[in-house]
Amino acid sequence: MDISGGIQASLAGRYALALFELARDEKKLDAVAASLATVRAALAESADFAALTTSPLIGREATVKAVAATAAAMKLDPVTTNFLGVLAQNRRLAQLGNVIRAFNTLAARHRGEITAEVTSARPLDAGQIDALKANLKGRFGSDIAVDVNVDPAILGGLVVKVGSRMIDGSVRTKLNTLAQAMKG
Repeated sequence: MDISGGIQASLAGRYALALFELARDEKKLDAVAASLATVRAALAESADFAALTTSPLIGREATVKAVAATAAAMKLDPVTTNFLGVLAQNRRLAQLGNVIRAFNTLAARHRGEITAEVTSARPLDAGQIDALKANLKGRFGSDIAVDVNVDPAILGGLVVKVGSRMIDGSVRTKLNTLAQAMKG
């Protein structure tokens, strides 16, 4: 069964598909997914790590060594560690966020889930995420994997994307709609 669904059309998608197939074949999907969640959190929390992945000023060998040391410090699984080394060697670490997103989509499809990309103004706690999953499961009739992003610019509320459908309940959008209505 092909679950790539057009993901391989992008550079990040091809890397994600290769990682997904390797993890699936070695029966390490859960370990790789957990390691990628750790990497994603590090990208969001550490400006130094984010700079390491995107800076063209850092040489290839220095990047490979720094990524290996960082992976060891984060205690990532061997598959993810090797994969990050390949990205660093090929100078593709700037695509890491997109690779993680595509991998999560592939893993969710493999588990029979639908992926919802959720943007909130502030981090959601576990109870809020569980309530959101239950609401979306009722609406879409399938298990939902939630990919949560934080964007303070939306001011409040949520923006939820499931496939080609988008539910925008953000305060920013409501204020913009009100401003347009007031202009007449």
